[in-house]
Amino acid sequence: MNSVKKTARTTGLFYLAIFFANLFVFIFVSGSLNVAGDAAATAENIRASESLYRSGVVSYLIVFLSEIVTTILLYKLLAPVNKTISLLMVTTRLMQAAVHAANLINFIFPLILINGGDYLATFTPEQINSLVLLFTDVHYYGVLVSEAFFAPSLFLLGYLVYKSELFPSILGIMLAIAGAGYVLDSFGIFLLPQQATLFANIMIAPAIIAELSFTLWLLIKGIRTPKPESRQAIATA
Repeated sequence: MNSVKKTARTTGLFYLAIFFANLFVFIFVSGSLNVAGDAAATAENIRASESLYRSGVVSYLIVFLSEIVTTILLYKLLAPVNKTISLLMVTTRLMQAAVHAANLINFIFPLILINGGDYLATFTPEQINSLVLLFTDVHYYGVLVSEAFFAPSLFLLGYLVYKSELFPSILGIMLAIAGAGYVLDSFGIFLLPQQATLFANIMIAPAIIAELSFTLWLLIKGIRTPKPESRQAIATA
């Protein structure tokens, strides 16, 4: 059981890195530099805060690398509950990370444009600004695509946590609710883009509360001590 607790706390450490790195990009980089519909303002903000924007790239890289470790450790913890569902959770979560990682290219393009070499001389400053806004918008939609994979992974994680004796059932319910929020944010925005702000606002609170609560439980408590008859099943698995 000490080994399982150590695995849980290590998982929590990497999950915490994911949480705060994502939050940093969302609030301090994209949230502060991107101006919806204003190409000139967005491009100028990125030029004026290039170091901050580059730190966003590094934060995303931390997210993707930590995501791989976290996913494998979650599988190690929860496979004894249901191996098939655990594999589905791993697959969808890693797919989310892969799509999000590929989408990072769109996040990097504005840096290339604002520091353009001679090959960009044929573009006017206004065209450069428009391209910067274009790639920031494309990156945003790429994030929504990645959320379409992350939503089912949270549903499955919530189910496994709920069924497991290692964690409080309420954490599983909260993770499933957060998964529903991601479904609304991803599919809802594609279907009803005029409601994008509403869907994002509905998604953000349950996602933060559920994932932060789960992360803190992993870090502080690790796991609950299961019933004696369950210990043998966990040890065997």
